[in-house]
Amino acid sequence: MTNKRELKKYINVSCADLLAECVAVSLYSTKASDENVKALMYSILKLENQFVRRISHPEPGMKAKTYFKDVLDKFHSGANEIIDQINNFH
Repeated sequence: MTNKRELKKYINVSCADLLAECVAVSLYSTKASDENVKALMYSILKLENQFVRRISHPEPGMKAKTYFKDVLDKFHSGANEIIDQINNFH
């Protein structure tokens, strides 16, 4: 990622894809209950909001490259947890 705008766009697109996958699971899976899918969608929105905010307001005192790499790594780990939860519905 070369700048904040591209990083925010990456996070927004990734979360939109995760939300679309949740909708697909809710429509086509017999294991998924509405409450579980809604909770998972809420966690996706919360993840997106949290990381876009972190990009907008970096921590003072840290090098920018180090900070944004850390943010991206933590976003990937959060997204992977959500992907694992989606896969459990299949």
